[in-house]
Amino acid sequence: MTSTIVFFPEGAFGPTNNCIGIGDVLKQRGHRVVFVVEESFAGALEAKGFEERLMRLGPPPEVPELPGQFWKEFIRDTAPAFRGSTLEQLGTFIAPTWQALLDGARYVNERLAEIFDELAPDVIVEDNVCSFAAIPASGRPWVRIVSCNPLEVKDPELPPTFSGLPLEDRSRWEEFRAEYARQVGEMQSDFSAFCVERGAPPLQGLEMIHESPWLNLMLYPAELDYPRGRPLGPTWHNLETSVRSTDEPWAPPPLDGAPLIYVSLGSLGSADVALMRQLVETLAETPHRYIVSMGPQHTEYELAENMIGSEFLPQTSVLPHVDAVITHGGNNTVTECMWFGKPMVALPIFWDQHDNAQRVHEMGYGIRLSTYSHEPEDLIAAIDLALNDAALRARCSAAAGRLGQRPGTALGADLIERVGSTGEPVLTAA
Repeated sequence: MTSTIVFFPEGAFGPTNNCIGIGDVLKQRGHRVVFVVEESFAGALEAKGFEERLMRLGPPPEVPELPGQFWKEFIRDTAPAFRGSTLEQLGTFIAPTWQALLDGARYVNERLAEIFDELAPDVIVEDNVCSFAAIPASGRPWVRIVSCNPLEVKDPELPPTFSGLPLEDRSRWEEFRAEYARQVGEMQSDFSAFCVERGAPPLQGLEMIHESPWLNLMLYPAELDYPRGRPLGPTWHNLETSVRSTDEPWAPPPLDGAPLIYVSLGSLGSADVALMRQLVETLAETPHRYIVSMGPQHTEYELAENMIGSEFLPQTSVLPHVDAVITHGGNNTVTECMWFGKPMVALPIFWDQHDNAQRVHEMGYGIRLSTYSHEPEDLIAAIDLALNDAALRARCSAAAGRLGQRPGTALGADLIERVGSTGEPVLTAA
């Protein structure tokens, strides 16, 4: 039995790529797979063989947009906030980001309802951090994917979301939680009321998104996952990874015996030109070679002689060829590094990147540094550790071996397929 399955990822490359990996498996199984994407992404999913339906999260611009342009400009304008602590970022970055997300959810609600009425999907799959009222209000089965750090699903026995605080030291947890509540409490309450007005349930606590009654998916390897004080409900399943196989092939430069290191601060983090220039200057002094994902501001800086790169790189095709990765700690890159067994040097910038970097560090799969205040010798030492620490590299290799036996794209497709065919919740085994 074939189903019509609608994917609605956040308008950024990370969530979109996660959905592409699962959606490609479903498409190969004969299902009709449709992506709801921002107008700036028009054609990007069609090029991968999917149907598209377009929407906007705000009024049309005066000039054409590039994919994800809204968030690239938002990050560029708020970049000074990244130099503050995670506590300071609650007011300077987290709260404004939530406001922008919630405004977009309000703006697009009627358009989403139109799309769902037109397509009559058997199941809707969303990978977002805030709710879109038209999804639960549609009355159709729907699936939530959490492609951020698992702390997005809060637990009093775990560090607060976005804090980057360690699991073993609770001394600053309550201060962070109190400031988060002060910054977002009113906007969350207002947004919950909007959801109810549009036919969706109210949002609980300080949550910005609903839990699906049918199926909820996480993407976090067991090696990094957290020991929860409150077990997740029976509709929660951890895919651990969602590594797509749709990236174009990539061949490394000729081997010369020097380690090859991939550098990616994500499509948004790499928009900080000053940071990218600083990294290039430091890495130019090392004996290693680098593959650099240069990002949307790639024309604003130059690479050193021991580097090659471009605006975009097919990350899942690059990773098998490198010895280590310098990353912003985005959930996609972290889980893909675990999938391919690559040690990480994490330079977190915003959102859950701080949480991922901390978890990678404390579980022994990489080294976390302060992105804006580390010294060049700190980064060089971290790279040397990632390349030469035998125990670290063995842990990464073992994780890759285990995860390779359990591809999350296929498991996710299985679970979504069951919702689409039965219309019933998919429960974890007792």
